[in-house]
Amino acid sequence: MARRAAAPARPLGDDFSFVSPVVKYVLFFFNLLFWMISMVMVAVGVYARLLKHAEAAMACLAVDPAILLIVVGVLTFLITFCGCVGSLRENICLLQTFSVCLTVVFLLQLAAGVLGFVFSDRARGKVSEIINGAIVHYRDDLDLQNLIDFGQKEFSCCGGVSYKDWSQNMYFNCTATNPSRERCSVPFSCCLHDANQTVINTMCGHGMQDKGYLEASAFIYTNGCIDKLVNWVHSNLFLLGGITLGLALPQLVGIVLAQLLISQIRDQIKLQLYNQQHRADPWY
Repeated sequence: MARRAAAPARPLGDDFSFVSPVVKYVLFFFNLLFWMISMVMVAVGVYARLLKHAEAAMACLAVDPAILLIVVGVLTFLITFCGCVGSLRENICLLQTFSVCLTVVFLLQLAAGVLGFVFSDRARGKVSEIINGAIVHYRDDLDLQNLIDFGQKEFSCCGGVSYKDWSQNMYFNCTATNPSRERCSVPFSCCLHDANQTVINTMCGHGMQDKGYLEASAFIYTNGCIDKLVNWVHSNLFLLGGITLGLALPQLVGIVLAQLLISQIRDQIKLQLYNQQHRADPWY
């Protein structure tokens, strides 16, 4: 007996979807978390900028921590906005934008790490420029001042190469024409810590630049922060590697989830087109 011809496969029902709710909503909440963090960063950065005196704020834009916070916050906000809306609305264009931006950021971080390792001398010179610029604007920005004081106390250092670098600042400059009361001094964060001292002596660095290294070392840290920072990096490579991995992992997860969701959305579009083309099929 002849076999009956096999009926063509029925199209999948309209209620079937290739888009996984797990992938969709994990990507959505992943971006929502960083979206809210970015808004907090921008708000804190803007608030910090508004608190500063206008002239002082404009004098040191390049070394202003508030500006860095705003820039990073805005970029994160835009990228995660594309991820949030794209995943929720299943929009391929926004998801592709999110994935490409995240890939570019990841590659830039990777390139910066590799170039910093390969061209360590140039990286050291760039760090030196940043520190010297921060020293020049030490009194112009309270946030920058607190950041420098924190770094000098934590790393037990003073200045960039040495404590005499503070002469680059107009208030601590050692020239005879400098009318500042802080002439030839260094910030109090350069001073050696006294465990028995309950009140911080903010004038402990007065006149220290006039003293030689040996004499000054009895009162302040004489070594610069650049060498201290380099030594700290070499001593904490595993910690820095862990931090780098911690920053890179969410980015890779976001890229993978976005590409997976894009693939599922495209399959869903193909299914819808297939169903539309077979509505008139008598076997449907």
